[in-house]
Amino acid sequence: MPIPETVELETAEEVNGSVIWLHGLGADGHDFEPIVPQLNLAKGLKLRFVFPHAPVRPVTLNGGMAMRAWFDIFSLDRNGPVDEDGIRTSAALLRDLIEREHARGVSYANIVVAGFSQGGAIALELGLRFPGKLAGLLALSTYLPQHKTLKSEIASRDGGQAKDLPIFMAHGRADQVLPLELGRASRDLLESFGYSVEWVEYEMQHAVCAQEIADIARWLSACFKPNGE
Repeated sequence: MPIPETVELETAEEVNGSVIWLHGLGADGHDFEPIVPQLNLAKGLKLRFVFPHAPVRPVTLNGGMAMRAWFDIFSLDRNGPVDEDGIRTSAALLRDLIEREHARGVSYANIVVAGFSQGGAIALELGLRFPGKLAGLLALSTYLPQHKTLKSEIASRDGGQAKDLPIFMAHGRADQVLPLELGRASRDLLESFGYSVEWVEYEMQHAVCAQEIADIARWLSACFKPNGE
């Protein structure tokens, strides 16, 4: 598939880092665009924010309604069936976006993959399996849809050694779309594999709150070195 159309914002004329941020179900690349100025990042962080649009497809859980979606959703049961082909296809699209940033002069170590809800599931899917060293993985109000295959796929990639990958995961305690338990179970699984996960819960539903934005800004600032140092 061709690389998705994207919305892009740059915090400097010459960037040295990129954040590829995937939206949630039914939204589009403009969804998180307003958050960039709210982050109030230091001027030394010269970043390009890339917000791709998901393709339009029918979503089974929503009665077959066509909407922007990274994959089909059959069930929110953690052990239920998943759209493996759709997930793999969108993970490949994210990989292509990473490679495009790399071709534009940004090192893999200066690329963060991020996502909210369904977009966060794809960020986790690809970020944990990407063979290069990334700057970080940001997963908001989301879960691991293909948790059953993760351990073996990590093992085949790096000999079973968990990478030193900064991971920030957050979830709302009142989330009625993706229950908090799904996020907690995904966090617990990653920690059992040896990943160090910064986990934060907020008094919110399936959304983003002001404190979360402040925490994301702090975390991003730790992932990137000002002025590319």
